[in-house]
Amino acid sequence: MVTSMTATEVLLRRDRLIVGAGLFVICLFSWLYVVVGAGTGMTTAAMTTWQFPPPAHSIGAAAPWDSSYWIVMALMWWVMMIAMMVPSATPTILLYARVHRHAQKKGQMDHTIVPTGAFITGYLLAWFAFSLAATSLQWSLEQAGLMHAMMMWSTNSVLSGSFLMAAGVYQISPLKKVCLKHCRSPADFLSSHWRKGRSGAARMGLEHGLYCVGCCWLLMALLFTGGIMNLVWIVGLAVFVLIEKLVPHGYAIGRASGLLMIAAGGYLLLA
Repeated sequence: MVTSMTATEVLLRRDRLIVGAGLFVICLFSWLYVVVGAGTGMTTAAMTTWQFPPPAHSIGAAAPWDSSYWIVMALMWWVMMIAMMVPSATPTILLYARVHRHAQKKGQMDHTIVPTGAFITGYLLAWFAFSLAATSLQWSLEQAGLMHAMMMWSTNSVLSGSFLMAAGVYQISPLKKVCLKHCRSPADFLSSHWRKGRSGAARMGLEHGLYCVGCCWLLMALLFTGGIMNLVWIVGLAVFVLIEKLVPHGYAIGRASGLLMIAAGGYLLLA
């Protein structure tokens, strides 16, 4: 006998398609928000340059930040991290939806909507915490006269070289390898961190997000060197993260990049 499916059952059968479409929309609107200037009052075209180090304009005294500007900067960082990092996290998110759905078919879990949204929320919260820290660092560097307030890039070669050296050393460190392993192995991560329910999904998403932050936080800090709103660096770092996490030989590529960063940082420090 053929029975009609409820709307919930139809959604459950198409959950991965819905999740994939949702992630695409999130990434699309995040990139659009970044490209139009992320509320800074300038477009990224005005803050983009292929020159490295970026041109050292005269900056003068830094203006104080009011509460509204703090919010704009924090939101800018968070949306930018969503645009850059969600694509590389998509395989883990989709695999989570698939595993949860498979467990439902076997009767191991209740037949409710897969709590993938909770997983994504937890993941994004980890990058929100990073964004708050990055915003605070941006304010500190700007007040110290080491960053251009309008162009949002380093005006100090020692600062730029130090960021590159630190990122390069971290790229070849054991901690980087541990975090990258979790990001490159979604099945291993899910099997070793699995928790049931929405709260469990949120906690898993947060844990996966923390591994991603641990993997990429110094790469993202290179935006201070090349320009926080410099599309050349934003796109370049986003593509590099995808390559490092998703393609074969990602470990080797990451270590090789670390050596190049150390060399570039050393050049800036000596120059």
